[in-house]
Amino acid sequence: MTANVAVETTPEIPLWNDPSHPVSARVDALIGAMTLQEKIAQLYGVWVGASANGGEVAPHQHDMEEAVDLDALLPSGLGQLTRPFGTAPVDPALGALSLLRTQTRITSANRFGIPAVAHEECLAGFAAWGATAYPVPLSWGATFDPDVIRRMAAAIGRDMRAVGVHQGLAPVLDVVRDARWGRVEETIGEDPYLVGTIGTAYVQGLESAGIVATLKHFVGYSASRAGRNLAPSSVGPRERADVLLPPFEMAIREGGARSVMHAYTDIDGVPAAADETLLTGLLRDTWGFDGTVVADYFGIAFLKTLHGVAGDFADAAGAALEAGVDIELPTVKTFGAPLAEAVAEGRVPEALIDRALRRVLAQKAELGLLDPDWSPVPPAFDGADLDDPEALRGKIDLDGPENRELAREIAEKAVVLLSNDGTLPLGRPRRIALVGPNATEPSAVLGCYSFPQHVGVKYPDIPVGIELPDLRASLTAEFPDAEITVVRGTGVDDGDLSGITEAVDTARAADIVVVALGDRAGLFGRGTSGEGCDAESLALPGAQQQLLDALLDSGTPVVTVLLAGRPYALGRAVEDSAAIVQSFFPGVAGTRAIAGVLSGRTNPSGRLPVSVPRTPGSQPTTYLGAPLAQASEVSNIDPTPAFGFGHGLTYTTFAWSDLTVDAEEAPTDGEFAASLTVRNTGERTGTEVVQLYLHDPVASVVQPVRRLVGYTRLDLEPGEERRVRVTVPADVASFTGRDGHRIVEPGDLELRLATSSTDTRLTATVTLTGPVRVVDHTRRFHAEFSVE
Repeated sequence: MTANVAVETTPEIPLWNDPSHPVSARVDALIGAMTLQEKIAQLYGVWVGASANGGEVAPHQHDMEEAVDLDALLPSGLGQLTRPFGTAPVDPALGALSLLRTQTRITSANRFGIPAVAHEECLAGFAAWGATAYPVPLSWGATFDPDVIRRMAAAIGRDMRAVGVHQGLAPVLDVVRDARWGRVEETIGEDPYLVGTIGTAYVQGLESAGIVATLKHFVGYSASRAGRNLAPSSVGPRERADVLLPPFEMAIREGGARSVMHAYTDIDGVPAAADETLLTGLLRDTWGFDGTVVADYFGIAFLKTLHGVAGDFADAAGAALEAGVDIELPTVKTFGAPLAEAVAEGRVPEALIDRALRRVLAQKAELGLLDPDWSPVPPAFDGADLDDPEALRGKIDLDGPENRELAREIAEKAVVLLSNDGTLPLGRPRRIALVGPNATEPSAVLGCYSFPQHVGVKYPDIPVGIELPDLRASLTAEFPDAEITVVRGTGVDDGDLSGITEAVDTARAADIVVVALGDRAGLFGRGTSGEGCDAESLALPGAQQQLLDALLDSGTPVVTVLLAGRPYALGRAVEDSAAIVQSFFPGVAGTRAIAGVLSGRTNPSGRLPVSVPRTPGSQPTTYLGAPLAQASEVSNIDPTPAFGFGHGLTYTTFAWSDLTVDAEEAPTDGEFAASLTVRNTGERTGTEVVQLYLHDPVASVVQPVRRLVGYTRLDLEPGEERRVRVTVPADVASFTGRDGHRIVEPGDLELRLATSSTDTRLTATVTLTGPVRVVDHTRRFHAEFSVE
């Protein structure tokens, strides 16, 4: 079927290429001029890999897909290019040249000269060879610092934009519900407010660089049964509304995210990719989102192959389009021939294609891809000679000094000191026993979506492309006068006990033991953390607990260091370690950051974005538990964590005092204001993180005992004190009532000012008065802090 209508043009330029016209008019004119096949071609991507010598990209052969014939596809156009940099190790300059040449081919092949949107992963940095590997999102959460994450995302976005990329598949806004889930490292934490504020900052940074941020996974992926990847989710409507959805609301409304990726999961039998009430009713009609919804990789085909709600790929395509999915990724499967045939047979209305296409083309217009002066030459090639590929090699640096400095700042802010008996900082030890599987492993700082772990492991003969000092190298630099003896002890997950005796002997001969434990990031069972690397329990993998216990018996003080993608139960080490330092895959500067904390060069300021369990089998549990989720006399399982959400120590001390509340009553549409004084009572400069939790003692539906509604970082010199003021709108007390509407109820509330979810310092009781008030997505999200 062809839809041809008269369109307004000038002799020089078609209307759709004329930026002086409104985007909507340009898009309507272009849709009216396209054939059905040209329309459909804009709704899918092709998975490609850049050429190592700067030639055109080659289609990536994935084991779930048939080969793609670009020559046959391109005359109709192409919506997206999937991961041209993130498929194989390629010099960034030659990768950019390869993308440039491919875009030239794409625009030359289709009637309208429309280029493809190139998208990439950017979860912990631009996932390209030679690009900076920043700390993983769980470390972002540990900073409790949206500003530094905003700056990091802007830097990532600038690097992507410089080489011709348009869209980034990040951030992950899933709220951790079960720490056994392998993708915990990709999340920001277990609290929706922390996830929302840090994730929104990331979106703002990425979008400020002109990159389309993609929120994922919408919604419920992290609430899978037993923490298994791609498993059914058991989520009630209230948990979905009050825990899982708020970060997405915030990132759309305050972050300006322009894309959303549907989740793989189904909730109560309805897969997200076919859920019209979610992708259209809530996302678009209620929240007003006007960007694109992209499929998680192969997610539309899964409606047939995994979920069984579609009889064939045409049905899957129709169901996804009707629900509100606009673009099939990573490659053409259901939105190709099956969709065209379904339209011809009358099974799928062409109007659904037009609806999705309007969004896709509007975004291309906003990106400048329809403008007459659009050029495939990316900013990094300004003034470069593009006729000599080898001369370009090495000319684009994606791991420059500014990136490295940002990576260092985040890594240092994200290190969490869990416990310390006074052993840290170490000062100048003479003999250090460095033990453990992560002591000499450079990749121990990397998450599964870093390029080296995600792609580079398939190319062992190619250098990793970035400097990754292991912990031994960083400790040697930090303690140049110390004798450092290294013993592996055991592997991450091999269960090998043969090296433990040597480790204990080495420990006994040392002044201090630093034991480096944790994870190895990987994919689909090739690691202990990462996508498809789920854990049966939160016991340390392999024989690491046996190694740790043996070292604790050595008689030498033990500093336990975790380089991990999730929290683990540490057994007797919680009480018996001299100190415990937690780091969540801290990136290229990670081991230096840890070494700086151990020496005292850096005063730790990280706070836990997820609770650390006391026992390995008490999952699933998070700090957001209702009263029945707490320890009780009627169950022998105690879910109380060893270290609660928000916990973290420093090398100084702080006193909190003089809490005042401006008024103890406010209407349900009003606000409270409270002030307190925080003073650094120690001898070192330090950072306190003031956290505000809300406790609602009586509500019409069961509420968490406490939930975070605000926080601020406060840097203080020794003896310095500051007055901290927080304004708390009644809106932050809202929750989903029995009828499904979000409401603010009258009654008493407790404002708990705390250093963590388990350590409240000051409490004020206030009262909301007046009628029950219904609120919506335009409500106020934040308790606002100011420092005097």
